[in-house]
Amino acid sequence: MEKRAIRYLRFSDKKQSENSIERQRVVTDHYIEFHKINLVDTFIDRGKSAKTFDRPDFIKLQEFIGLYHKNVDYLLVDQMDRFSRDAGEAMSMVKTLQSKYGIQIISVSEGIEFDYNTPGSFFRAGLQLLLAEEDNINRSIKIRSGLYSKKTKEGKFVFGISPFGYKKIGEPRDRRLIIDEREAKIVRFIYEAYLKNVPLYLIKQKAAEMGLDRKGNMIVERILTNAVYAGLIKAEPYKEHPGGLFPGIHEPIIDMISWKMVQSKFTRPAKTRTIVNDELPLRAILKCHCGNVVTGAASRGKSGQYFYYYKCRFSKHNNISAKKAHIQFDTALELMSLPKKSVKKSETARIKRSKKKSKITERVWPTKKQNWQVNRKCSMLSKKSGLEMKSTKRLTEGGI
Repeated sequence: MEKRAIRYLRFSDKKQSENSIERQRVVTDHYIEFHKINLVDTFIDRGKSAKTFDRPDFIKLQEFIGLYHKNVDYLLVDQMDRFSRDAGEAMSMVKTLQSKYGIQIISVSEGIEFDYNTPGSFFRAGLQLLLAEEDNINRSIKIRSGLYSKKTKEGKFVFGISPFGYKKIGEPRDRRLIIDEREAKIVRFIYEAYLKNVPLYLIKQKAAEMGLDRKGNMIVERILTNAVYAGLIKAEPYKEHPGGLFPGIHEPIIDMISWKMVQSKFTRPAKTRTIVNDELPLRAILKCHCGNVVTGAASRGKSGQYFYYYKCRFSKHNNISAKKAHIQFDTALELMSLPKKSVKKSETARIKRSKKKSKITERVWPTKKQNWQVNRKCSMLSKKSGLEMKSTKRLTEGGI
């Protein structure tokens, strides 16, 4: 009986040419022709990594197998690393394809037909998949090491899209950023306006009018926090090497002092908003063991009744019943309260002090009646002195 097969072709890097796919197609065609196998269908993933099975055409392949597995005997691949570079997931997939659907995987270039029920074949399948995963790990290490070195030692910008305000020039290995003055003016305006406390929504409107064509609701915030504009390159930690900001070889658009002032404004602690609730009076007063104030929330039970809780904003931190917390708080207050005798003595002493103070005030400050009498006497004396001065003046003028 003629055997039927489907095949899967893949290359991981979009920069690779179609020759990779064509070579895989030629190799599998020779195998199909030599073994007189009827090819049912072909699935191709271009520019997709083999780290996971989350690939468009591989998903279609799985759907096809689910529907038409009775008409398929083999799944052909060029090499096992074309199928997957994750040994654990790949072995599970190999087992599922054979045990559930009766389909065996054949690695054409390696000349291996993987049979889960044959110990030697299963061992070879596992070994090939482990080697593929090890190769993937080595590549990842080399790439991350190279990126870290370029950022920290060479100061190069190695990301795909150049930041707004810059453009790339040069060959791939010597590529660097240069300032685009038309866009740089907009970047400088954004920083200056933000330092002058202009609201962000007004900055966004004006920047769009000036020619800010990058999309996204947070584009201005990203510009304000991007270290590239200060001539720095951000690098993630790699093994024992630290991460952080490193000097770049490109020219900064914003001076370092202005950039740091903007960052300090962004990192100011936000004011805690407290909503008064009679059921949760200790909200924003109690603190979790991590030092953050707890918030509060209500949870509705199956009966429809609400139960209130104090909880920290971090998961797996404090989450306690409000009723229990209030009992503990009242108990703490009772332990802190003064004895009744001390309260009475304190109250008596306070009353005595207040009476003594009132007597001193009475002695020092005259009453309203006393004030009126004093004012009357003063007015009478002033009138009398005025009359005496007038009579003296007359006598002097008359020559007496």
